[in-house]
Amino acid sequence: MTVQQQRGLKRRGIYLLPNLLTTAGLFSGFYAIVASMNSDFHQAAVAIFVAMVFDGLDGRVARLTNTQSEFGAEYDSMADIVSFGVAPALVAYNWALYDLGKLGWLAAFIFVAGGALRLARFNAALGSADSNFFQGLAIPSAAAIVAGMVWVGARYEINPDNISWLVALVTIASGLLMVSNFKYHSFKDVDWRGKVNFVVILLIVLAFVVVATEPALVLFILFVAYAVSGPVFTIKNAGKLKLEDVIGDSKDDDADFKPEDKKE
Repeated sequence: MTVQQQRGLKRRGIYLLPNLLTTAGLFSGFYAIVASMNSDFHQAAVAIFVAMVFDGLDGRVARLTNTQSEFGAEYDSMADIVSFGVAPALVAYNWALYDLGKLGWLAAFIFVAGGALRLARFNAALGSADSNFFQGLAIPSAAAIVAGMVWVGARYEINPDNISWLVALVTIASGLLMVSNFKYHSFKDVDWRGKVNFVVILLIVLAFVVVATEPALVLFILFVAYAVSGPVFTIKNAGKLKLEDVIGDSKDDDADFKPEDKKE
């Protein structure tokens, strides 16, 4: 085998560590589906949040180790639609939407379709969009809302029959927010390597303590607040709200979006 052939084989290989983390996230999403089929909704909801941790790690590890690849990006998107699209929808359906009949599975499908469209739009705009803002609610955040709702219900033993309509409404709203044009802060402009005041570290420790006391309720509230922040931020900075600020093809490219430009 020649040197050129050996180099070609290396180029055709895939990086182990980031794709291993992606696989772990995919497994967590699949486990959530299986757990919900066995009526273990507490474990199902937790598994989706575990998938979020792996999803946050794989990209960062790839950048830190300089192991980014087109394969990894495509694999990550396919894993995301399972872990954060199909899994939360089926968990919610098995928990509370089943008794609603056709409306129940339609609500679940709207969430899955919204997640798929959100990922497709994100991948299509990759490289041209403003990295400081997301266009529409990110699919992991939408999954956290649905999974957090189920987690709270399972944690506090809420009868899903009493809130099935509310679950359907939240599931549909989360799916629609993903395909909206509302602007969400991505927090990618935060300098994680910079120095901070000691008080900031103390506040972070206190935040972990608060989350640890009631993780289901606190995480659910945090992600709901984040979902609400998109419409509030967009309406506040749009001045005169237009249809393209909410849904459809926006006249303003994401790369050129600035809150002050929308003020009149």
